[in-house]
Amino acid sequence: MNLHSLKELFGKEKPVIAMAHFPPLPGAPRHDPQMNMGAMIDAMGNDLQKLLDAGVDGILFCNEGDCPYALQGDFEAATVMTRVITQLSPRDRPFGVDYLWDARLALAVGLATGASFVRGVFTGVYESDMGLWKTDAAATLRYRHAIGADHIRLFHNDTPEFASYLGTRSAGERAKSAVVSSLVDVILVSGMAQGMEPELHTLKEVKDAVGDLVPVLLNTGAKANNIKKYLAVADGVIVGSSLKVDGYTWNRVDEKRVRVFMKAVNEARRG
Repeated sequence: MNLHSLKELFGKEKPVIAMAHFPPLPGAPRHDPQMNMGAMIDAMGNDLQKLLDAGVDGILFCNEGDCPYALQGDFEAATVMTRVITQLSPRDRPFGVDYLWDARLALAVGLATGASFVRGVFTGVYESDMGLWKTDAAATLRYRHAIGADHIRLFHNDTPEFASYLGTRSAGERAKSAVVSSLVDVILVSGMAQGMEPELHTLKEVKDAVGDLVPVLLNTGAKANNIKKYLAVADGVIVGSSLKVDGYTWNRVDEKRVRVFMKAVNEARRG
């Protein structure tokens, strides 16, 4: 995937992909039994409409509320996410799926719901809050092919939250390798947790390393007051926490914050 195909997919240069966060799903420790399917659809639908009305270029559905995160998802997560996304996914803009942290589950839900991309960690070994995290790009890409989902793009998180890479390669070296060896379509650069900014020099290093092979997007930490400096390097942005009430990840979407952010993005796009 190059910059031209990124623009074709989202309809804009330097696209803004906004997060549609699921509340804790059934089976997760913080799941509220009162949050039934109807309540979940109502809450997420209200958030989603605010994001779309403010002009974001794409949506990423994610099980953000499912702390502590699992490296392998369960049936109830796949079915609930599929049910909600099928009803709420936009028809006029692309959307993606992320399951923290099971890439196969995201691909399966993405195929069932018509997603254009999935976000995940597709290659590398990490120490993490979830324990020793060993990915398998070969198995994941073969699974994608086997289920007929080769059209779903892989947005790879090169510096995943809540984890650190086991090895001596730099972020740039890992990103270039992920593109060439593991065939990912987009590289993402993150801070240490959701809502946290990565070092700008890390973003620059990754962008320099992959060049024009694939787009590089900012994955966490985007805010109205910093997006200009990040979009001077990044080819787009995924944003969630700063669009919520008080900038807090677990709150509902604040429409005013979304509009202020999009205004800052449009100013950055104009240079």
